Amino acid sequence: MAASRKLKRGQVAPFNSDPRWPSGYFLVLEELGVEKRRHPFYAHWVRQFFKQQHESKQRRELGRREIETFIQLLAADKAMEDWQVAQAQDALEVYYEQFRGIALEPAAGRVKERAAGISSAGPKPQNRQSVRKADLGVLEQAVCEVLRTEHYSLRTESAYLQWIRRFIGYHHGKRPSSMGGAEIHRFLSHLAISDRVAASTQNQALNAIVFLYGKVLKKELGDFSDFPRARRPKRLPVVLSRKEVQALLIRMDGPEGLIAKLLYGTGMRVSEALRLRVHDLAFDRNEITVRAGKGDQDRRVLFPESLKSELHQHLDGRRHQYEEDRKEGMHAVELPHALDRKYPEAPYEWKWQFVFAGRDYSVDPRNGARRRHHLHPVRVQRAVKRAAADARITARVTPHTLRHCFATHLLESGQDIRTVQELLGHADVRTTMIYTHVLNKGPMGVVSPLDTL
Repeated sequence: MAASRKLKRGQVAPFNSDPRWPSGYFLVLEELGVEKRRHPFYAHWVRQFFKQQHESKQRRELGRREIETFIQLLAADKAMEDWQVAQAQDALEVYYEQFRGIALEPAAGRVKERAAGISSAGPKPQNRQSVRKADLGVLEQAVCEVLRTEHYSLRTESAYLQWIRRFIGYHHGKRPSSMGGAEIHRFLSHLAISDRVAASTQNQALNAIVFLYGKVLKKELGDFSDFPRARRPKRLPVVLSRKEVQALLIRMDGPEGLIAKLLYGTGMRVSEALRLRVHDLAFDRNEITVRAGKGDQDRRVLFPESLKSELHQHLDGRRHQYEEDRKEGMHAVELPHALDRKYPEAPYEWKWQFVFAGRDYSVDPRNGARRRHHLHPVRVQRAVKRAAADARITARVTPHTLRHCFATHLLESGQDIRTVQELLGHADVRTTMIYTHVLNKGPMGVVSPLDTL
């Protein structure tokens, strides 16, 4: 067993014919002196490495070349810290040489030092950008430029870059310009068959790759439409009763509670509520304007009368926060579509401020500007989850559940489906019609014969 061998870094242990994962690997890490709290992270890097490899290759057939490609892709990730890259390399070397007893070829240069921006001649700190794989760095920059020119959201940008990295990593760092439909077919088939991803996940990967080739590389792709597609099962939305919604909302307070009431009272998505600006609230006209919703479309939603007083109080506190920021010269706010160049004073005006601003300043990942942004959606998600647990609601409740409840309860009260479609911002009424399946009508309105005995 691995635990009985005398292990030392840099030396290859005898071949392990009974590799017990992950317990045996953790024993090896313990003997090598790796802190116990770091063991799950080491195992994570090993799993990530094998997840990106070809299914046709056995694990023992992989070696230094595949490890270096994996490490270079990690180093190219802007969100990855140097210590994480070094930890991933150490995890893989320990897995092969000390746990499995499989010798690796000598590294072509010291990968750890390259990943951390240090040359083999000595410790010379460099910019992380300069040590990234050149073609991947240039490619990511080109993808970002096109995404921002096309006005894609930051979340879409992050998701597309992640899928492009996975696509390149799956093909061992091969240049996308030298690949085509056959490689895309294999990657998408791998997602459906081996990774068993959801249909929406596979579609997102497909969209990212098609965007790369169509918009960035300007390359025609062969026909690869016969790849195995992940099944898109029919799912019904989770809908709470009015009594359950009431029990949920009374257990929420603060900005998160106000946002939850807005989601149920207007049918907004959580991202739409968080992006509301002060001038989007029209108290006298009884309407709220949702800007750049899904599909980059604007729409108007109703303004719940019961929320006006609470929103007025919230804006009073928000105005005080704005004035304090103004004294510090930190009252500028991010504006969409470069409006700050057209209207230079707009970022400093009260009407452009976020209604639900964050407690602290944050750094804009696109330009590095430090300012106050809107609340993070995770805070709302956690608050809803806690309230649902306190209310002993057994259904899986998220902020989006309140949007489902809004639509269903309106239809139950007799509202026209076209009106509900417009309020939700659905492009097709068939999307809205899913809520008719959870109404207490049709098959669900039939009395069970058991109840007639």
